[in-house]
This record gives sequence, structure tokens and C-alpha cells, in this order.
Amino acid sequence: MNVELDEHLEDERADGRTNRRNGTSKKTVLTGTSKMALSIPRDRAGTFDPKLIAKYQRRFPDFDDKIISMYARGMSVREIRGHLEEIYGIEASPDLISAITDAVLEKVAEWQNRPLDACFPLVFFDAIRVKIRDEGFVRNKAVYIALGILPDGTKEILGIWIEQTEGAKFWLRVMNELKNRGIADILIAVVDGLKGFPEAINAVFPQTVVQACIVHLIRHSLEFVSWKDRKPIVPALRAIYRAKDRLASLGSKFSVS
Repeated sequence: MNVELDEHLEDERADGRTNRRNGTSKKTVLTGTSKMALSIPRDRAGTFDPKLIAKYQRRFPDFDDKIISMYARGMSVREIRGHLEEIYGIEASPDLISAITDAVLEKVAEWQNRPLDACFPLVFFDAIRVKIRDEGFVRNKAVYIALGILPDGTKEILGIWIEQTEGAKFWLRVMNELKNRGIADILIAVVDGLKGFPEAINAVFPQTVVQACIVHLIRHSLEFVSWKDRKPIVPALRAIYRAKDRLASLGSKFSVS
């Protein structure tokens, strides 16, 4: 900050203004692990605004990151406050913790509604099971994800939704949301075997080719195989589905007919 002030005073002199140092002021800021007392340099004209620690800044970014990390792990405001005091000796008011987590929720809402590219060559729609704290209990919930692949191969999460039940109506709502956020076309959509899912996609994106994911195709294929024969057949199926074309699959013990 002393270096920042030196540069500021040089700029002031270059502009023909008279300004000089005027001692320091005391300030306490919260870091990720403790409280830190600082001596903030001042200038006579009061025009110096430090960038490293702004005038009204009382916390380093890593302090906010720690609170956000604990909040994301399902800790309540009271638990976060107790953890900070017990481990780091830092007193943080419930209002401060709530303000930090609320700021994150605003960023989440902004991310959820951000504009998307007009076209995606490939989009995967699927769900993962995660543990979520809900009304004081940790429950297993399905989190639905749309993963888009850009023309250069870059992956982008288009959206994340938490729903009690998965159904065609839910996915139809997701498709309309993606369209409203700017997507005009999806070339190929990869989905599981949910009934009505392809119809929900084509209702909003009629030109999209809907393809079942390889995992579900293999599972469906194994439904026609007795249990004792599955072990030798699975590697053969893997070779077929990894083949770049039909001719390449002919090298497998089982070929595509």
C-alpha cells in the first residue's frame, strides 16, 4: 500500500497538484485464519484510494471463501459462526455470514439466467445423486444437469436443476428455459431411456437428433442376454460401441449386423 501511495503521489504531481503523505490510520481486517491489524498510509488531500485493500473493505477474499465453502457443505449460520470462533478465534456476526452467503445466491441466480450460445453441436442431459441438507436432514437428491459441448470441444454446464421427480414435463420446462436463454438449435441431444424425453426435446427443438447414451444402450442390450453369458459379452459390446464405423466393429467377436 505504501508503493500504491507513492505511485498516486507521483500521478498527482504530474498533474500539477500538491499532495504528500499524512501518516497512517489503523484498520483491522479479517483473513481466512485470523484478524490482522494494518497501518493504512494516508495522503494530505485524502484522494488516495488503495486497491489492495479498499477504503471500506474489512475482509480478505479468502475469508469469504471459507464461509462459502462451509455453507456449501450444509453448515448452518450458527455452525459456521461457532467453527470460526473455535478454530480461528474470529468472531463473525450472523448478519455478516448471511450477507456473504446472500451475495453468493445473487451470483448463482445470475449464472442460472445467463445468455447461452445460439447453437450447441452436442448436449448431454443426465442426473447425478448427491447428498443435500434439507430442513436439518441430509437427503439423497437427484440433481439434473445439461452439459453442452462447444464446436472447439469445450464443455459448458448450461444449467443445474433440483427436482423431486424426473419426468417429460420437467424436461420440457428445461428445454423452454434453454430456448429462452438464447439456444436456437441443438444438433444432437444425448439422453437416458426416460419415456417421453425425446418428445419433450423435439417439441422445442424439432430438428434435434436424440440419441440414447452408450451406457443405457449397453444396459438395454444386456437385457436380452442371460446372466451367465454377460461377462464375455460386455467387452465385445464395448469394442463395438467404441468403433468409429461398422467396418471397424467387424474385428470384434460380435459384429454389428
